[in-house]
Amino acid sequence: MLNKDTKIFIAGHRGMVGGAIKRNLAEKGYTNLLTRTSSELDLRNQADVEAFFVAEKPAVVIDAAARVGGILANNDYPYQFLMENMQIQNNLIDAALKNDTQKFIFLGSSCIYPKFAEQPLKEDYLLTDSLEPTNEWYAIAKITGVKACQAIRKQFGKDYVSLMPTNLYGTHDNFDLQTSHVLPAMIRKFHEAKENGNLPVTLWGSGTPMREFLFVDDLAEAVAFALDNILPDYLYNVGTGIDLTIKELAETIQQAVGHQGEIVWDSTKPDGTPRKLMDISKMHALGWKHKVELKEGIERTYAWFLENQENYKEVKL
Repeated sequence: MLNKDTKIFIAGHRGMVGGAIKRNLAEKGYTNLLTRTSSELDLRNQADVEAFFVAEKPAVVIDAAARVGGILANNDYPYQFLMENMQIQNNLIDAALKNDTQKFIFLGSSCIYPKFAEQPLKEDYLLTDSLEPTNEWYAIAKITGVKACQAIRKQFGKDYVSLMPTNLYGTHDNFDLQTSHVLPAMIRKFHEAKENGNLPVTLWGSGTPMREFLFVDDLAEAVAFALDNILPDYLYNVGTGIDLTIKELAETIQQAVGHQGEIVWDSTKPDGTPRKLMDISKMHALGWKHKVELKEGIERTYAWFLENQENYKEVKL
């Protein structure tokens, strides 16, 4: 059984997701949280990861480490998104198994599901059809992580579970326009347009695709829930069960930021998947549910952005 001084390794603790998990567990009284920066431990290096596990013997691993980005980054760097993510997760999962790690929580993404799967997305839809081409490299990597954890559950009976969050956002997000996801990119665009006299804001696509968004602190709560409980299945969706159009998202962010200019939609740019709504009934049945609604989450994220805008460019670019 786990307790508050169980050694827990949080891989990727300096990212938005890993940082939220680390803060959440510290607030809950966990006192033995193990972390390493990328300069201290290169998770892509198998020998270094294995040496780390032999020395530290973590009882729990939470894998929040990944190379991530939006449509542009996925399109421009397909090899890195495939290979680096597979290296990171394979090294962690294999070292955890070899060193008798009791529990492994693997974090993925809703992009693992087929592009035109029936909505909402159920866990059973995995590997039933083709993926969205603009992020298939990242998706394929994450699918291999899910299946590796499932294989370990099947073959070795270990408590290795995968959580698939919907689109995440929140404090400590990435606001670099070249690599960020849609929501933080919109916050920055609307803010800078407002600061420059409410200039028009040009956004990608038609605005018609539908997306679901989860505040990162709610994902951290889901990870804590998985830590405190033995989940009976290998794969769980984590989301709100509520989606909206990209156009509605833009208008919500525009209002939160206070931008009063025009929104221009560039239909020459790709829309991506038409809809990605998660079926979260399995997590609800176990007792977890999100707490932060989208409007509140955007306001909290923008407030953090304002407090950190003097250094976010230096940190994130």
